[in-house]
Amino acid sequence: MQIGSEAHKELFIRTFREGHRRYEPKDLDWPELASDELALLRGLPFWTHALEFESAAGPMIRSLAATIDDREIREALELQAYEESRHADLVAFMLARYDLPFEERPLEAVENPLGAFIHFGFEECLDSFGGFGLFKLARDSELLPEGIFAIFENVMREEAQHIVFFVNWFAHHQAQKGLPWLRGPRGLWHYALAVAQLGDLVRGGEDEEEGADFIATGAKAFVDDLSVGLVLEACVSENERRLAGFDRRLLVPRFVPSLAAAALAVLDRLPRRRAAKSTESSRRVRAPRG
Repeated sequence: MQIGSEAHKELFIRTFREGHRRYEPKDLDWPELASDELALLRGLPFWTHALEFESAAGPMIRSLAATIDDREIREALELQAYEESRHADLVAFMLARYDLPFEERPLEAVENPLGAFIHFGFEECLDSFGGFGLFKLARDSELLPEGIFAIFENVMREEAQHIVFFVNWFAHHQAQKGLPWLRGPRGLWHYALAVAQLGDLVRGGEDEEEGADFIATGAKAFVDDLSVGLVLEACVSENERRLAGFDRRLLVPRFVPSLAAAALAVLDRLPRRRAAKSTESSRRVRAPRG
């Protein structure tokens, strides 16, 4: 299939629409949590960022959709905007239900929705790759009820749909502009921006109350003896599993998974890493409480 063709557009839009599921956050089967489970959730450092990120996405994508003449693409973007807003509603409902700590921040106006969506899309590809792996590690720890993970499985599934839609939309967009050769360089540029932005979040700053070790703190809440290799293994395997079911004619994000797989191959050649893997029959996820 020729990337950028009408057939390509029809396939990635149809795939995205067929992946949509109806549900409302308030109607999901939210479990009751024990005091230690609540303490674990309240100690995680990312609720403000999660709510802010999800809350900003829906209005931004909706504003982009309003500028698109192609009806099919416009309606697909409107559907993604709806799903992103539902993610924000889900996070907000969880924060209220379990009294989790967060800071309300005003949303910034988006002056260039097209540029914002392109940056957001590559950032979501990066975040989803990490999120898939960390979600698996947290689920394997059994420190929280399965009901929580069953609810957020909706978000993980939709994130996979979103990033596949985005990379195909971006390729189609570049082809329609007559600049398909720019897809690779522009993608690298936006990934670099996303990594830099993530680095700022990890390091924290004077105005960043969620502060240092953003990702590491969250992962260490669920995993003992956390290592780069353990995280990379989970991210690579889960990313592959979640994207395996998509039509092979579609593009899927490959840059970050390829880098991670290469880094993991290098780590596996280190003597210490090989010795650790030989004793991996004892799980390194934190033992359940109680």
